[in-house]
Amino acid sequence: MSSFNADPRQSVSALPNGSGAAAILAASLGCFALSVLAIAGDKSIAIKNALNFYKPTGPLSGVTTCAIVLWLVSWGMLEWRWGKSTIPISRVIAVALVLLGLSFLLTFPPVVDLF
Repeated sequence: MSSFNADPRQSVSALPNGSGAAAILAASLGCFALSVLAIAGDKSIAIKNALNFYKPTGPLSGVTTCAIVLWLVSWGMLEWRWGKSTIPISRVIAVALVLLGLSFLLTFPPVVDLF
């Protein structure tokens, strides 16, 4: 016998989705940060030098480290804020898809050369 006693009258929309929304939005923010920092590191000598955390890899070490830190910090903050609540997930997914689309677009050299 299962210990799960779900009320069939309880709607699915009443379940908190804040943790999932936080994870989705934080991942897209991390991806966008990675693409923006990669472009900034290529275009600016000052940023390139600032992002050079480990000399053998060059600015890529700082780009990935900063993007991962931003992802983790934003995930933690959003989880803390939204964790037990119900968020309008369609809005979060729309913002995440826009950020992921821009991230993907910023990986193509013809687009990057516009900056």
